Amino acid sequence: MSDLGTATDRPHQPAAPSPPVGQPPTPGPRTLGPWLVAAATSVTLLLLAGRYGYHRDELYFLLAGRHLDWGYVDQGPLVPALARLLDTIAPGNLVVLRTPSALLAGGAVLLAAAIARELGAGRGAQTVAAGLAALSGIVLAGGHLLSTTTIDLLVWLVAAWCAVRLPRTGDSRWALGIGLALGVGMLSKVLPALLAVGLIAGVLIAGPRRLLRDRWVLAAAGIAVLLAAPNLIWQAANGFPQLGVAASISDGDSSYSGRLDALTLQFVIISPFAVPIWIAGLVALLRRPAWRAYRAVGWAWLVVVGIVLIAGGKGYYDAPLLLVLTAAGAVVTVAWASRGSVRLRRGLLALGTVPFLLPNIVLLLPVLPAERLPGFVVDVNYDAGETIGWPAFADSLAAVHRGLPPQERSRAVVLTGNYGEAGAVARYGPARGLPRAYSGHNSMADFGRPPADADVVIAVGWERPDQLNTWFEQCTPAGRVDQRVEVDNDENGGPIQVCRGLRRPWAQIWDSEVRHTG
Repeated sequence: MSDLGTATDRPHQPAAPSPPVGQPPTPGPRTLGPWLVAAATSVTLLLLAGRYGYHRDELYFLLAGRHLDWGYVDQGPLVPALARLLDTIAPGNLVVLRTPSALLAGGAVLLAAAIARELGAGRGAQTVAAGLAALSGIVLAGGHLLSTTTIDLLVWLVAAWCAVRLPRTGDSRWALGIGLALGVGMLSKVLPALLAVGLIAGVLIAGPRRLLRDRWVLAAAGIAVLLAAPNLIWQAANGFPQLGVAASISDGDSSYSGRLDALTLQFVIISPFAVPIWIAGLVALLRRPAWRAYRAVGWAWLVVVGIVLIAGGKGYYDAPLLLVLTAAGAVVTVAWASRGSVRLRRGLLALGTVPFLLPNIVLLLPVLPAERLPGFVVDVNYDAGETIGWPAFADSLAAVHRGLPPQERSRAVVLTGNYGEAGAVARYGPARGLPRAYSGHNSMADFGRPPADADVVIAVGWERPDQLNTWFEQCTPAGRVDQRVEVDNDENGGPIQVCRGLRRPWAQIWDSEVRHTG
């Protein structure tokens, strides 16, 4: 257990000379522990990758990958292009589709430990930082699904690691790593720009301000802008549709959105167990004399979370920086556990693992049978419900389609309320004889509208079915979605309607009325 202390905190050893005030500590020793934790994380995620089914976002990415572009209403080109590549390599293989996320999650674990090492963590503290990251909500949830969140996580951690190495080494060329990471990340989503704002604000507040005039820092900014330019140009050419998506999120029209939810998520996105640890890390970054050079990183989180809460963004946007604070807190916590009543303190930490860390595995990974999934799992983890029942969803629509008169069946189309439902029809519909599905949700609206003569529509997923009456002369209930499991998600039990007699041409209503974001 002697490895649990940092290089300066181990009991029964002469204290190492403290660095001069304001000078960063020497990095801790390299150790195998974080690599083992990272490998276990990736292997576990790969073993569970094929359980349940596609997430609705993954179905959307696969559709977007069929319409490759430099940008989309709600994201950049990176994840759709990756989804297309993986589905080309192994069509319909969910494990292959999710393999990059599992590997990136392992990389995030290593980076958390590497950041702790830069702060002077010993072998034990580095492994603790890796373990906290591995069992965190953001790593487990993001590593299980192909998503923009997983890429954001790694991008932010790479940038943070470079931001910590820069002042310790005094080599501003590490800023190039920050620029490269942010530029690549902005090909996924524009959120890395939020990190850039946080870091710049942190340097303005805590210094050293000379970095903002440094040639390597300016070059890094140029690299980030150059890499992000294709997506930014696409956004500008299309009227910055992501602003509309952001407005919908701010209004609470999306999962994990709303200011109260965003605030609450700060205390659970890593884990409740980690809250005192990352708070200790934040305080140490802002107040510890030896960590003066890293204060800008602590301020960066305060600025970023402030922007998220004021703007009404999603509460997980700043989660990668919370992992940075957790890595710093691991250094502080392990040092605390190595002083005084060592057995008592370490025992308290070990006891907290079971009730506060391990439940993340049950809540965020598909370890329970889908047909007997407790309701509280979906209450806590909305995304779990959105990975269950898509083949049965397509079966419900197919039953309605088969019930149409033959002359209507040949010209019918499916109109869905969200992109996941359209993606499910694209994935499972052909084998069931379903016609093509259309949706006005986000970039689905740009992937095509129904043919002009499509005046028979199977409509599903509309929160306000009466809205359909403004587009059609007649809409009649034709059934309900039956996913054949008791799961409370956005689709199960929802009404299916058959609408006839289009009041106005699709060309008139598609962009102005059917198109929506959120």
